[in-house]
Amino acid sequence: MNVLIVEDEELSAERLRNLIAGIDPSVRVLAIIPSVLETIAYLQNESNTRPDLIFLDIHLEDDNGFRIIESLDLMIPIIFTTAFDKYMQKAFKAHSIDYLLKPINPLDLQASLLKFKKLHALQQEKADHDTSPASLLSEKYKDRFLATAGPRIFTFKTSEIAYFVIEERATFLRLFDGRHFAVEYSLERLSQLLDPADFFRVNRTLLISVNAIRDIHMISAGKLKLDLNPATSQEVFVSSERITDFKNWLGR
Repeated sequence: MNVLIVEDEELSAERLRNLIAGIDPSVRVLAIIPSVLETIAYLQNESNTRPDLIFLDIHLEDDNGFRIIESLDLMIPIIFTTAFDKYMQKAFKAHSIDYLLKPINPLDLQASLLKFKKLHALQQEKADHDTSPASLLSEKYKDRFLATAGPRIFTFKTSEIAYFVIEERATFLRLFDGRHFAVEYSLERLSQLLDPADFFRVNRTLLISVNAIRDIHMISAGKLKLDLNPATSQEVFVSSERITDFKNWLGR
C-alpha cells in the first residue's frame, strides 16, 4: 500500500511515518509534502506513483488542506490528521476514511488503517466481480453501495436509495428514510452502474429513483418541477434537454 503524508510540521510528519511503520511495515510512504501547491503538483504529475491513501493535515503552510481536494476533485481516500475538531463534518463530506486528532493515538491510527484496508478489499472484490466475463455478459447492475460515517461502515441496497445528489463538490446518496452518506462515485459513473429502468439523471446535480418521485408539476411547455420523497434542500427541475427522455423513462 502506498501512502502520501501531507504535513507541514516536520516532527509531526516523522512521528506519523514512524507510527505507520510500527503498525504495518509493508506500507510505503511515497513522500512527505508540507504545502497545498506542492501536493497538487505531485498528484498532477503522472510520473509519480499514485497513493492509495493520503494522510492530510488541514492547516498547511500555504493554505487549507481542503483546497487540494477542491482543486483536483480528489477521489483518493483520506485520513485527516489535525489538531482541530471543528472541521470534522466537512471532512466526512470529502471522501475521508477517518479524522484523527493530534497527538495521534497509535491505537486510533491502527484502527483507521484497518478500516481503510477493509474498504479497499471490498471495493476491489466488487471491481473484480464487475469486470469478470460472467458479470459483463449478464450486464448486472449495482445492487449495493458502501458508505462510511465516522468509525462505522454501512452497506445499502440500491432499492433503499431515493437519489444521488452533488453537494459541495461531493456525491451523496440519500435513503428513503432520510439518512445521507458520501459515496465515491461521480454521477456519470453512477449512471453507468445503476439500472436505467430505475434511475434517471434529471439535471447536472441529481440522479433519482423512480420511486422517489412524489409529484410532477408542469411549469411551462418546456419546464418540469419535481417533488421528491425525501424532500431536497432546493427545488428540483428537469433540465430542458432531458425532458423528452424523462417522459419516455416514466412511461417505459
